[in-house]
Amino acid sequence: QTQLEESGGGLAQPGGSLKLSCVASGGAFDVTPMGWYRQSPGQARELVALISSEGSPTYADHAEGRFTISRDNAKNTVYLQIDSLKAEDTAVYYCYGRGYSWAQGTQVTVSP
Repeated sequence: QTQLEESGGGLAQPGGSLKLSCVASGGAFDVTPMGWYRQSPGQARELVALISSEGSPTYADHAEGRFTISRDNAKNTVYLQIDSLKAEDTAVYYCYGRGYSWAQGTQVTVSP
């Protein structure tokens, strides 16, 4: 059974940082492209970043510069570092993996 579990969200102040984690179980994580999406209230789910199995990242235009995706294949984990947080980063962040089911996500709330 392939599963994803996100963590690391929470309440943060503008300008702060958060590091999200996603642990994958089952599947062939080390050869699977992974990524992060987010969904704000009333908005469609949107891509944030993808990372190849070899670790090459690709970012959505809105994520360039403040988001860093990385992975640790030994830990079956993909990360998303968010720096210089803005109110518009408030969303539920979902981990993506080809062949993995969507999980519940982790809420990020940016507020003074």
